[in-house]
Amino acid sequence: MEIISQLLPFIFLIAIMYFVIIRPQQNELKAKNAMIDSLKKGDKIITNGGFIVVVHKVEENFFSVKLNDDTVVKLTKDAVAKKYEDEA
Repeated sequence: MEIISQLLPFIFLIAIMYFVIIRPQQNELKAKNAMIDSLKKGDKIITNGGFIVVVHKVEENFFSVKLNDDTVVKLTKDAVAKKYEDEA
């Protein structure tokens, strides 16, 4: 019984860590993956480098994106920060 009373604070701290740190990160990762899977041609995205680009073609592991009218480059799906929403 004494061992349980000594371990109880540690178990409590681990439970708090799970609900404050680990679970929100998992939910955020699921939401980001769902957003990346829903991207289609013509959507504007913001890359991790800060560029605002337009999706030109969706591939299995990459996006072909247009930087401007003449430049089309490949971007890994991991490099997408978020979908760009026009504020106007």
